[in-house]
Amino acid sequence: EYDGERNSEGERHGRGKARLPNGDTYDGEYDRGFRSGQGTYRFRNGACYIGKYLQNKKHGQGTFFYPDGSKYEGDWVNDQRHGFGVYTYANGDTYTGEWFNHNRHGQGTYVYKDTGAMYIGGWVNGNQEGEAELVYINHRFRGKFLNGNPVGRGKYIFDIGCEQHGEYIQSDQDKAEVEEEEEPSFLVAPKWKASEITDITLWTPHGENPPSP
Repeated sequence: EYDGERNSEGERHGRGKARLPNGDTYDGEYDRGFRSGQGTYRFRNGACYIGKYLQNKKHGQGTFFYPDGSKYEGDWVNDQRHGFGVYTYANGDTYTGEWFNHNRHGQGTYVYKDTGAMYIGGWVNGNQEGEAELVYINHRFRGKFLNGNPVGRGKYIFDIGCEQHGEYIQSDQDKAEVEEEEEPSFLVAPKWKASEITDITLWTPHGENPPSP
C-alpha cells in the first residue's frame, strides 16, 4: 500500500507513506521510486530507523532503535554503521567512536555502566586492539590490547601517586590446558607480571634520563 506523491512516470516521488508486504512501514521522502532523503522506517519486530536514505539504503545521519532497547546514533553508509557514532547497549554500556562496515573500528571509548570503567583506545573489527588506556575509579592501565585482552608491556597508574610497571604474559601451562577443539577465545586470560614500582612518570622513551639542573 502507498499513499503519497508520484512523478509523471507514476513512480513514488516526494513525500509518502508505504506499508510493505511483510508489515513494515515507511513514512518519508522518495526519489524516483526509491526511499531517498529523510524518513522513518518501522520494522514489524519493534525496531525503528529515523534518518537519511539513499536508494532504499540507510545512508547519512540516522538513529536506529533496536528491539532489545539498544540504540545507535551516527553515520551510515550503504546500510552499515560506518563513520562516527554512539551505540547505547541494552545494559547501559556506551561506545562512542569510529565504525567501519558495521563494526567498532578505529579509535573509540567504551564506558561500562556497572563499574564506571572506561576503555579509551584502538578497536579492530569490533574487538579492543592496539594502544589503549583502561580507566578505573582510582587507577588506570596503559598498554596494548589484542582481542580484548591486555598484552605485553604496560603499567598501572594509581591515584595515590605511584606506578606499577610490568607485562601481561600467557603462560605455557595455561596454553597446554586448552582442549584442541576449543576456540582461542576460551584461552585463560593473560597474567600480570609486575617488574617495578616507581613515582608517576611522563611518557618518555625507556631509559632516558632527564637533563641535569
